[in-house]
Amino acid sequence: MILDLPESLSNILGFIGTACCILAYAYITYEDEPNRYLQHGLNFAGALLLLISLMVNVNLPSIAMEALWAVIAGWGLVKAMLSRRKPPAAPERTTLH
Repeated sequence: MILDLPESLSNILGFIGTACCILAYAYITYEDEPNRYLQHGLNFAGALLLLISLMVNVNLPSIAMEALWAVIAGWGLVKAMLSRRKPPAAPERTTLH
């Protein structure tokens, strides 16, 4: 045990984290043009909640996976924020002959 939380709370947080990750996957499968903030935000929240759960019920390979999952989701959130700041590219004009 790395974190001193009641096991029942740890399990609840783990189940909520799992639900977040599954919802994110279902969302990007369902939507043709998913909202990147929602997609990466759900993945990030899910990974963090699972990491908290894994600090009570220690499993090092799962901790490594969830830490990387959180880093990748965080990277996706940063990319989404940065792309929002850029002005959209102007459509290419075609000339008629």
